Amino acid sequence: MNEIKSKRPRQADIAAAAGVSVSTVSRVLANEPGISESVRQHILRVAAEHGYQTKGISEPMPGGLALIASDGATGGLSVFYEAIVEGLRAGAADAGMSFEVRLVREDRAMPDVIRDQMKATNAEGLFLVGIDPNTALRQWIEADKIPVVLVNGTDPQLHLDGVSPANFFGALQAGERLLAAGHRKILHFTGSHRHTIRERVRGFDAAIASVEAATSRVVPMSFQGSASREAHELMGAILDENEGFTAAFCMNDFIAVGVLEAVTEAGLRVPEDFAIVGFDDLPCALMTNPPLSTMRVDRGALGREAVGLMIDRFHDRSAPARHVCHAVVPVVGGTVPMPKTDER
Repeated sequence: MNEIKSKRPRQADIAAAAGVSVSTVSRVLANEPGISESVRQHILRVAAEHGYQTKGISEPMPGGLALIASDGATGGLSVFYEAIVEGLRAGAADAGMSFEVRLVREDRAMPDVIRDQMKATNAEGLFLVGIDPNTALRQWIEADKIPVVLVNGTDPQLHLDGVSPANFFGALQAGERLLAAGHRKILHFTGSHRHTIRERVRGFDAAIASVEAATSRVVPMSFQGSASREAHELMGAILDENEGFTAAFCMNDFIAVGVLEAVTEAGLRVPEDFAIVGFDDLPCALMTNPPLSTMRVDRGALGREAVGLMIDRFHDRSAPARHVCHAVVPVVGGTVPMPKTDER
């Protein structure tokens, strides 16, 4: 130790003494994000012991508060939001960010309520999970320059940072899967005030518009009670009308489960007589017979990405807002025929 102290310490010396890599030391001394707070403090302590000047680089990471729409987190989509929260927690832990999660009714997401929540949790950054800010909340955020990241949300004005699945392109591809299987009369089970779901509507409509003979019919969901049960009842009534629909795109997998049950109960074969594509790749997609063909959303990645956006916002609070979309990946399942291949 005396030998190290006799000259200006190198990062390699600090790394050896701390038992970490030189690159980790370099990132800590440069105050870069992505290092857990325990490792950061350990390296700073070792650096200080060996005479390395660390003034100004050991400021703690500001804390974050995640507010989740309680109807989504406690209702049928709880499994969707649980995975997002796991990603948020993992990302915050890796970055050394203190982090709290609270439920709030979306109609209660007003400035006074959220201000009190942030004060109680000592948070500077706000993650709105499944919540589209109302006018009053948006005005407060912009006036007080609150660092905010919309998680599984989209700001159509792009004033707020956000991360979401590629909803437009995912729904476009879902529609194309049904069209490629030869279907031309397709139902679309959907319904929500959220911008993310509106993007899915636009994507699916774009797919239908790309084929001249294709038509679609929106089946609006009220989400009063079980989504699967409501979809089952709606699909049963449509089958009784006998209007010749042969496929359905569903805004989530719970709806797709109800549609599948109604179709099979009516004696139709899936996917030979009727095809179905869901969205989100929730655990229930593997439990149906046949398994659902769906579109996979990496919910954990959304949470981790949101933490990265928040850290960047902490570093530069005047930077233009960014929105990050994560690709939505098709899951083959068994409710859409496999595309025909060239056998030459």
